[in-house]
Amino acid sequence: MTLALAVSLATPAAPPVTLGRRIWRHALASTELRIGLGVLLLLLLATVFYPMLSSLDPERMNVRARLLAPAFAGAKWSWEHPLGTDEIGRDILLRCLIGLRYSLLIGVASVALMLAVGCVFGIVAGYFGRKTDMVIMRLTDAQLSIPMIILAISVLGVSRPTIPGIVLVLGLSGWPIYARVTRSVTMTERRREFVRAAQVSGASDLRIMVRLLAPIVLPPVLFISVLDIARMMIFESVLGFIGLGVQPPTPTFGNIIADGRKYLINAWWIATMPGVFLCLSLTSINLVGAALERARNAVYGGAS
Repeated sequence: MTLALAVSLATPAAPPVTLGRRIWRHALASTELRIGLGVLLLLLLATVFYPMLSSLDPERMNVRARLLAPAFAGAKWSWEHPLGTDEIGRDILLRCLIGLRYSLLIGVASVALMLAVGCVFGIVAGYFGRKTDMVIMRLTDAQLSIPMIILAISVLGVSRPTIPGIVLVLGLSGWPIYARVTRSVTMTERRREFVRAAQVSGASDLRIMVRLLAPIVLPPVLFISVLDIARMMIFESVLGFIGLGVQPPTPTFGNIIADGRKYLINAWWIATMPGVFLCLSLTSINLVGAALERARNAVYGGAS
C-alpha cells in the first residue's frame, strides 16, 4: 500500500481537459467536419502551390488560346488549360485559384476585424453597464439599421476599392452582432463570485475584462465567426461582380463571373467555374462551422 501511494504521488497528474479541447474532440468525431476540413485543405494547398508551379500568368493575354473549352466539355484534353480559357486567353483554373486566395484573405481579415471591435465594445458595455452600455447599444442599433451591402456600396463607390479598404468596410459593418453576443455573456458572468473576488482583491477593471471575462466570452463568438467567413466571401464576390471589389486585372470570383456573363451561351465555363470554386469553399466552411457549433452545444449542454 505504501509503495502504491508512493507511485501515485510520483506520477504527474494529467492536465485537466478544457472545454475547448472537449469541443474539438467532439467535433472531430463528426464526419461533416472531416469532409469540410479535407475539402478546405485541398483548396488551400491548390491556391498556394498551383500558381507557384504554373508557368502561366493570370493577367497575360493570349489571343491564340481564347475561349478554349475545358476537357470535360468534349474538347481535347490540355494540361495547360484544364478548365479552359476566357475571352482573351487567360487560364480559368489559375484565375479561380487566385480569386479564391483573395476571397479567403478578405473573408478572414474582415471577420477578425469585426470580432476584435465587437468583443471590445461588447465586454465594455456588459461589464460597466448603465450609461456606457446605453451609448454602445444605441451605436450598435444605428449600425444595424444600415444594411451591410448598402454601406459598402456607399463607401467604396466614392473611393478606389482596395483590399485594406474592403476589409475595413466589411469589418466595421459587421461588428454589432459580436458586440451584442459578448455583452449578454459578460452581463451574466460579471455577477459571478470569481469576478467579485477579483474586484475585492484590488484587480483593475481592465485586468478583469482581459484575464477573466475575455476567455469566457470569446468561445461562443469564435464559432459564429467561422460561419461569418463564408458570409464575407459572398459579400466580397458581390462587390467584385458590381465593380466595387478588388479591381482588374487582379482576378476575383466577382469580376471573373462579371466578365463571363457575356459569354454564357458559347463559353459558359468562364462564369461557371468561379461559381463552382466559390460553392466548394463556402460549403466546406459551413460544414466546419456547423460541426463546431453542434459540438459546442453538446459540450456546454453536458457541462451545465
